[in-house]
Amino acid sequence: MHVLVCDPISTRGIEYFKARPEFRVTVLAKRLTEAELAPLLADVEAMVVRSETKVSKKVMEAAPRLRVVGRAGVGVDNVDVEAATQRGVVVMNTPGGNTVTTAELAFFMLGALARKIPAAHASMCSGKWDRKLYQGTELLGKTLGVLGAGRIGTEVGRRALAFGMRVVAYDPFLTDARAKALGFDVASDPDGVYREADFITVHMPVTSETRGMLNAEAFARMKPGVRVVNCARGEIVNETDLVAALTSGRVAGAALDVFMVEPLPADHPFRTLPNVVLTPHLGASTEEAQEKCGLEVAEILTAFLLTGEVRNAVNLPGVDAKTYELVKPYLVLGEKLGSLLAQLGPGSVDRIHITYGGRARELPQTDPITRAILGGYLRHGAVADINTINVRSAAAALGLAVEEKRSDEVVTFNEWLHVQLFHGNEKVLSAGGTFFGSPNNPRIVRLFSTPVEIPVSGNVLLVRNEDRPGIVGKLGTVLARHSVNIASMSLGRDARGGQALTVLVLDSKPDAACIGEITADPAIASARVIVL
Repeated sequence: MHVLVCDPISTRGIEYFKARPEFRVTVLAKRLTEAELAPLLADVEAMVVRSETKVSKKVMEAAPRLRVVGRAGVGVDNVDVEAATQRGVVVMNTPGGNTVTTAELAFFMLGALARKIPAAHASMCSGKWDRKLYQGTELLGKTLGVLGAGRIGTEVGRRALAFGMRVVAYDPFLTDARAKALGFDVASDPDGVYREADFITVHMPVTSETRGMLNAEAFARMKPGVRVVNCARGEIVNETDLVAALTSGRVAGAALDVFMVEPLPADHPFRTLPNVVLTPHLGASTEEAQEKCGLEVAEILTAFLLTGEVRNAVNLPGVDAKTYELVKPYLVLGEKLGSLLAQLGPGSVDRIHITYGGRARELPQTDPITRAILGGYLRHGAVADINTINVRSAAAALGLAVEEKRSDEVVTFNEWLHVQLFHGNEKVLSAGGTFFGSPNNPRIVRLFSTPVEIPVSGNVLLVRNEDRPGIVGKLGTVLARHSVNIASMSLGRDARGGQALTVLVLDSKPDAACIGEITADPAIASARVIVL
């Protein structure tokens, strides 16, 4: 497998890749443009980047075998994640490697801002001694507002508590229990931070909701004299509005490590404001962070390429090696259930409902199984290049709603999956599966609400017929006449003399003439061949 390292990472990371005989590793000596990179990608299965190399849609189109992009760092702004998802390319980052480094920088920036250290240093270097001019403010007793209480925001908050500050955090995923354990107060929205914070530190990703969220309106709702720290993403701050707020004194100071345009233009107003502390995107710039990020990106890409383990993916839920082993048998069963329903079901389906029962409901993750079911279902439609990564977005694009449920219903089987297709409120088809004896022996055990037993491979003839004597003999005679051998058989019915389902696993696929002869019998409602 060809691994292409596009940007500099630590020597330990490179050595980790090269120690695996399965990999052929190419390390680029310098950053290449999109046009320069494209000819090198024909057989590349993994790309490693930092912030310099842009992994665009065109770059991915030039890499037909690309499976994964690893970013040695937190942000993935330089990777077209949407295009990667559509092409089935996993995008991973290394948030752990930069956590402490970025948190420390943010807190040091906060302290430098409070005590005006950079300006005082510059004054001293110019030969001055202006003690009164650089009077600062204490952190003790002040309130720090944390916008985004993820890994980095949490670490900044912990350091603030150690300095005697109160911490008020806003994060849509921060629970009261988690905040209590950390010693933070919870704000229900950003306004709760704006109203109370003496200092505000930003640790949120760039989304449609957060882009430009610190603007003139937000500054007007903050406490007068607030100080703002941004070591996250420059796009979160409206720089024009911040310059105005700094100039008017509404915002007493700002410490910024990130900017909307990087490098920061030489004539940017930030460079002339005395109440601004600037650093050139140093969040991850420590020896320790670079070492950790380089090694971590090598470890997570190696695990994915060799075992399928997913960690730190931004476009696919993570699955560790232990969880993957637990769900692996269900992936086969799920894919076959989806395939079966796709071959039998009508085209007018707008909802798929998946139930996990018995021991299946206790699995730590079911998302990989749901993706396998969707993959089996959509591969038989008009959707091209379906895979684990893009299958949910493909379903959404088709208007197919996906519902999942863990059921405590008691049934005959120890573990089971049940998949139903709906058009509006009408159920049009369903199938269920389990394992016989071991996880290596999956079986489809329910179809059309009828108990059956169907192996999950081979040519399967499904016959819906009246429950009366002679049907099985008729089927055997017709198949023999067309030289089709029966490997196994399963029979089910709704009631004696009612409707029956006959399932025959065949050694070869019967042709149209054979199926036509079977359905000529008025007692046989339908006969379909399914390939599993």
